[in-house]
Amino acid sequence: MALSPFHLAIPVHEHPKTASQEKAHTNAVDGHDVPVPHFGIVLEWAQWEALADRLHDRDTQFVIEPHIRFKGEPGEQATMFLYDPCGNALEFKAFADMGQLFAK
Repeated sequence: MALSPFHLAIPVHEHPKTASQEKAHTNAVDGHDVPVPHFGIVLEWAQWEALADRLHDRDTQFVIEPHIRFKGEPGEQATMFLYDPCGNALEFKAFADMGQLFAK
């Protein structure tokens, strides 16, 4: 399945965390505490690897380091989490098999 390119413009300005960001919590997923809420994007595998390398090269502080989640199981995926400058949680993920995108 080919992914269509998209564009989402969200003006982001540095400001104190909002009340909802201060009260944000996590959900346990495959041994990691995933920030909730978060904004996520699915990339092609090579794009994800290149981004992970660039972020490591820039000494990015990750909430969850780049890794493979659900290894050998349905829904196996590469994922990483970080916060933007305003404290919003961002997830970047990729699937070796895009047919597994919604697998359980």
